[in-house]
Order: sequence, then structure tokens, then C-alpha cells
Amino acid sequence: MDPSLFLQSQLSQALNGLSDRAKEAKEFLVQLRNMVQQIQENSVEFEACLVAQCDALIDALNRRKAQLLARVNKEHEHKLKVVRDQISHCTVKLRQTTGLMEYCLEVIKENDPSGFLQISDALIRRVHLTEDQWGKGTLTPRMTTDFDLSLDNSPLLQSIHQLDFVQVKASSPVPAIPILQLEECCTHNNSATLSWKQPPLSTVPAEGYILELDDGNGGQFREVYVGKETMCTVDGLHFNSTYNARVKAFNKTGVSQYSKTLVLQTSEDTDSEEQTLPFPVPSERLPLRRMSPFSSTLNLQPSFPGRSYFDFRSSPHQLSLHSSLQSLNAPGCNFETQSAPYSQLVDIKKLLAVAWFAFDPGSAHSDIIFSNDNLTVTCSSYDDRVVLGKTGFSKGVHYWELTIDRYDNHPDPAFGVARMDVMKDVMLGKDDKAWAMYVDNNRSWFMHNNSHTNRTEGGIAKGATIGVLLDLNRKTLTFFINDEQQGPIAFENVEGLFFPAVSLNRNVQVTLHTGLPVPDFYSSRASIA
Repeated sequence: MDPSLFLQSQLSQALNGLSDRAKEAKEFLVQLRNMVQQIQENSVEFEACLVAQCDALIDALNRRKAQLLARVNKEHEHKLKVVRDQISHCTVKLRQTTGLMEYCLEVIKENDPSGFLQISDALIRRVHLTEDQWGKGTLTPRMTTDFDLSLDNSPLLQSIHQLDFVQVKASSPVPAIPILQLEECCTHNNSATLSWKQPPLSTVPAEGYILELDDGNGGQFREVYVGKETMCTVDGLHFNSTYNARVKAFNKTGVSQYSKTLVLQTSEDTDSEEQTLPFPVPSERLPLRRMSPFSSTLNLQPSFPGRSYFDFRSSPHQLSLHSSLQSLNAPGCNFETQSAPYSQLVDIKKLLAVAWFAFDPGSAHSDIIFSNDNLTVTCSSYDDRVVLGKTGFSKGVHYWELTIDRYDNHPDPAFGVARMDVMKDVMLGKDDKAWAMYVDNNRSWFMHNNSHTNRTEGGIAKGATIGVLLDLNRKTLTFFINDEQQGPIAFENVEGLFFPAVSLNRNVQVTLHTGLPVPDFYSSRASIA
């Protein structure tokens, strides 16, 4: 063989090996760059969680400070009242004593002995009686000027100084207890949809989950699903039955403790017509593996939950969720919610306008940061970014509130409603897909399609509450700040499908509050209209 051809073959093989190494190096660089991006995102998310936790401590301390100040003020008012009462009492007695003394001196000056003899005995007794009234203790203060209160903050300061991050041990522990996402859970007919997730700050991954239900009669729990999904629909349950559900997570190390128990009530019968919900509900479902069915019709499916209105109550050990869309067919019907304790009746008509929902990570700009089970949001950017709620509305009257958890450097957050395809990288109301109120620390404006109207005095600060009232029966949108209507009705003739929406930047953090009834004053005003 020609030596040159042999060497060329060797060089070619060596180049092939080197080319493989270069390709691996390029892929490794991509991995490292992705790690940089992930580190940045995790840092922003962790920073937001840290700020939220510290803000919660500060808020708790401020509330305790206000309580202690109230006690000090109460003690202050009590001391002043006692001293002022004693001053008033002593002043009256001194005035009476001085008057008696002046009268006696005038009597002594009289030149009529017979007249003096007639009144002298009575005057002497009165003088002695008055003197006795100035007895021991009368001229002693009833109250000290010292405040008999002391505050030892050293244990709390020590706890604050010891506040630090908990480092996860190298050995892999079991996963954290899953959290049931109540806004995603519902029942419909004889089916139940349950959703859960890992806690926001959990650093231990879960390889899968085990969902358990009892038999609807308070019997033993049975496994109905084992897998990686975090949402499951169980069909074929008994009608008019109460089921208890719980979930736990597992990995190679072991199994977590159970979540809190969720109580679900299935519908009363199978003959009621299906209810039309005021927003679209995806119906596509993919089959999961079947585990220990209660009957031959039991199917386990990942699902988008069919939204229903429900009443939610909690005790330290149990969460209860009740939904019965069929019972809405009966006029004036009440249904009984069972929790600990039992026997509280809820008017189903009052629940019709009450929906529970959270912010939707899937619809939000990538700079939006979620915490508190997707009820609290902030942003990693100084530019305005939009996030929507998970629930859309096309009919009915709906009211929700947002509290301002953080407000720095006078930004202009915006609150309102929007279509699903609203622009996510500008202030809410800049396009024709959103109807909003944006507000600073002094005033507010309404904005739609980049048109600003109705400047109104009165702004927001940390702790303020924004109320949004979407009345699709009257086709109006109204805003409130701290329970007072802000300006006139913001928008009229609003029709279609609307999602709750917020735009904000990193100088603002807000928390969503849902499941709220329509304010009483608005309900009465609407009934008059």
C-alpha cells in the first residue's frame, strides 16, 4: 500500500474522532449557556419568593406594632381619664371648701351675737364634716405617671439574626407534600377532577404521584392513579355521594406525607341536563392507566377541569370542596355543604356569580414571576408585562380584588380585563384587546386602544386594594380603590369573552383575591336599575 494513502487514512480517522469531540464540545457549550439562562431565571424567581417571604414578615411585624401601639394608647387614655376625673373632683371640692371658708369669715365679722348663736353650731358641724372629707388619700394621686408596660424584643431579634437559608443535604430526601390546587378541582355529574402540584420552593423533584379516594361511604382509601401527571379526572363515581381525596408524591428515596384531604360532593341524579358554563371548557382528554376502579365505568384521565362554582371551607386538617351543577336547575334550591362542623346551608343562587381562579402562567409574558400558588405575581423587568387570569367570562356579574404587596418608585400598574390574544409586552390597554385602569400614587386613568380618559384623583400605595367589577348583564366595567368607586363607570357596551388581566413591572407585586361576592351596594343599585 502506498504509505501516503495509509497516512491519509489515519489522519482522516483522527479527524473524525476530533470532529466528534468538537461536536460534543458545541453541545456542551449550548448546555452551559442554557444553564446560565436557567440560573438567571431561578435567581429572579427565588429573589421574588424571598422578597415575598420577607415582606410577609414585615407586614406581620407592622400589624403587631399597630396592636402594641393600640395597647399603649389605651393605657395612655386610661391614665389621662383617671387623672382628669380626679382633677375635676378635687376642683369641685376645693371650690365648695373655699366658699364655706369665706361664708364663715363673714359670719364671724357680724355684730349680732344672737344671730351668730343660731347658726354657729351648724357651721361648726359643717366645717368639721368638710374637713373630714379631705381625709387620708383624698390628696393622693390615684394614678402613677409611669407606664407599667415593658417590651422584650431580644428573642425576636435573635430569631431575625438567625434567619438564613436551609441548605438541602446531599442525600436525596423524599419529596415535599403536594399542594391541591383548589381552583382547578371540581365535580360534574358523577365525575371528579383533581389537580395538585409541588410547593413553589420545593427543591426535591418528585418522580410521580399517588392519588387516593375512599369509597364514598367513609371507607378505606384506595389508589386510583399512580403516575407523573398532576391532574386526573375520575369518572363513574356514585351520584349523590361524598368522596374524600388525597395525594402524595414519591421518588427513589421514598414517599411523602399525604396532602390535606379534599371533600367532594357528586351530583344528586343522572337525569339533569348538562349546564352551560359562562366560558369555554376544553373537552379533549387522553386516557391514563386504570388503577383499582370502583366500578367497570371508572376512567382516569388528565383533563382541563370543567369549571364549576363551589363553596370552599377549611379546617386545620380538612379542606372541603362542593360542587353540584345539577342542583342549579331547581329554583330557590339550597344545598348542604359538609365540613367540620356540619349543617351549614348555603344559598346556591349566591354562588352563581362567584368563581375561584388564579393567574395563568401559560398566558403570561415570560418576565412574569409567580408565587403563592399563582395568586401573587411580580415581574423581572422594568418594562410593563401582562398576565391573565385562568378563567374567562362571557356572561354574569363578576368581582375580584388585588392587593398591592409592593409598590416602589411610583410605577403605573394597570388592572382590568382582556382578550386572550392581548399584547403581553406593553401596558394593559395599549391595544384594542384590553380595557384597563392604570394608576400611580396620585391619580388614575382609564385606557383602551391607547386612548386615555377620565383622569381621577386618588392613587395607590403599598397595602391598597383594587376592585374590578365586570357586569356582563349590563355590559359595564367598573373599578374601585379601597372599596370606593374610582371615577365613573369605566367602560360600557363590553361584550364577548374576557379574562381578568394585570400589567406590572418589577417595582410592583400584587396578590389576587377571588371567590368574592358582588359588593352589596352594587347589587342593590343594580336591582333598582
